[in-house]
Amino acid sequence: MHSLREKLYLASGYLAGFCLVAIMLIILAQIVGRLLGFIVPSAEDFSGYALAGATFLGLAYTFHEGGHIRVTLLIQRCSPRMRFLQEFLVLLFALGLVSYMTWYCIYMVWESYVFEEVSYGYIPVPIWIPQIPLALGILALNLAILDSLVCVVKGRVPAYQTHENELNLEEV
Repeated sequence: MHSLREKLYLASGYLAGFCLVAIMLIILAQIVGRLLGFIVPSAEDFSGYALAGATFLGLAYTFHEGGHIRVTLLIQRCSPRMRFLQEFLVLLFALGLVSYMTWYCIYMVWESYVFEEVSYGYIPVPIWIPQIPLALGILALNLAILDSLVCVVKGRVPAYQTHENELNLEEV
């Protein structure tokens, strides 16, 4: 089961990277098109969709790898019991917040599908299609936070903290 979670976070990171490559290719096509005298229809729209996808799909991988910014100045000075309490409360709050965001994103995709919303660009795109990566990305983040909360409750060190400790050792 552990490797399945690792693969999920890694796949999420790869999909975020794919979205960044898609942005680069769209912008490159737009630049070449302008030089050759044609436009790429809805290039800005598709780049924006890919940017949103890259942002949300990258959240779980970045969280798991310890890439999000944490202010450790106070945390490092806490006793182990206080640090456990702090980690537990922060992860519990994050789980509640991200669970709400997950529910809302999935609801938003469903609502866009039901009402058949489309974009207003040159190429009308059913809006639920670019919303799917947002919902999947926030769902993966929700699972990563839940995974870390379970680790903390079981008395183990969450993955983001392991990576953070490795970085601190390298700085010394």
